[in-house]
Amino acid sequence: MMRALWTAGSGMTAQQFNVDVISNNLANVNTTAYKKDRAEFKDLLYQTIDRASVLDGQGKPVNLQVGYGSTPVATVKDFSKGNFERTDNPLDLAIDGEALFAVLGPKGDVVYTRDGSFKVSVSDQGTKLTTTDGYAVLDEMESEIFLDGVEDISSINVAENGAITYINTDGETEDLGQRIGLFKFSNRQGLENLGKNLYGRTDASGEPVIDEEEGSMSVVYQRFLESSNVRVVEEMVKLIVAQRAYEVNSKAIQSADEMLGQANNLKR
Repeated sequence: MMRALWTAGSGMTAQQFNVDVISNNLANVNTTAYKKDRAEFKDLLYQTIDRASVLDGQGKPVNLQVGYGSTPVATVKDFSKGNFERTDNPLDLAIDGEALFAVLGPKGDVVYTRDGSFKVSVSDQGTKLTTTDGYAVLDEMESEIFLDGVEDISSINVAENGAITYINTDGETEDLGQRIGLFKFSNRQGLENLGKNLYGRTDASGEPVIDEEEGSMSVVYQRFLESSNVRVVEEMVKLIVAQRAYEVNSKAIQSADEMLGQANNLKR
């Protein structure tokens, strides 16, 4: 019965973690380009009371084992595409494909995002393309994208491959000479969540590769933003299931406690 207490307790802890993950998904239902998480679990060690043994056709063909509950082992990011919402803002970009934008992070390192709600920042270095937090957007060579010479931001045009052009004061189309960087990873699940819609490269994710493979290259849509891929109804169903599982585990603890109480009172 003491085993039952610890086993059911591990189940309650696991479901509490599950609810935390679901709650974070629901909290980010309106976050641009947010990718929902899914908690994964595994069973814990088993106590082997009696092993299966068959000798000369006789013996036990099955084991006698009892487990010690479950534990969370991973949160898996679902990178399925969210809906595209038209904004008519020339600096809003959405990616149709597996690629990510590259930006210069707060520590000077290169980080990645699917959030294409870019802005224009004017500094001593010049006018450059940045994220909402002021992090510089990078081109395919991981260099900052400067918009010097662009008089009218609304004249900027971003092609499907990320190439940037604009209309000058003479009404002529000029090439900025830079292309917004689109990068792929061999294992996107290995990326580290950094917050602020940013992902960091890890050894598990592999090195970033410029997305330029014919036939599978990601496409950039200007004046669109990718919405969160969280489905509220789906998350609510998961929340109910997690709540019921938590309740059942609490009932198991209550039952084990009552059985221990009865055993303690046998001598009376």
